[in-house]
Amino acid sequence: MNVDDVKASEAAPTFEELMAEVMSTTQHFDHRAHLHLTWLAFRSVGMPDAIVLVSDGIQRTARYAGAPQKYHATVSRAWVELVAYHAAEHDAQDFTAFIERCPALLDKRLLTHFYRSTTLASSQARVGWVEPDLTLFPWQ
Repeated sequence: MNVDDVKASEAAPTFEELMAEVMSTTQHFDHRAHLHLTWLAFRSVGMPDAIVLVSDGIQRTARYAGAPQKYHATVSRAWVELVAYHAAEHDAQDFTAFIERCPALLDKRLLTHFYRSTTLASSQARVGWVEPDLTLFPWQ
């Protein structure tokens, strides 16, 4: 599977549909659930559209919860790109098998291998995409 591949379907799932699928397997939307949502989005619509689907959904959810400041554009996109890269490398048919093959994704601090903390804390990174400034992503 290529990171830009799109699963053939008549209609792409909505963020809400993907969230419902993820939440049917867990009680809390934690980091693992976020990865699951991202994996489902990538497998459903491909990487470029998954960035939009996940980022827009998280941003809307944060706004609805009265915490729009919790949305972080660079963090959201970076996680989608990381999950997409690993999902393309390890074409697992279910999320559990995928995450067992890619346990490093469970480390919430994984982005610190690629970004300085000051970069991720910047307003520029919060509102738009910022390239990694420590180490390139594996596909770059």
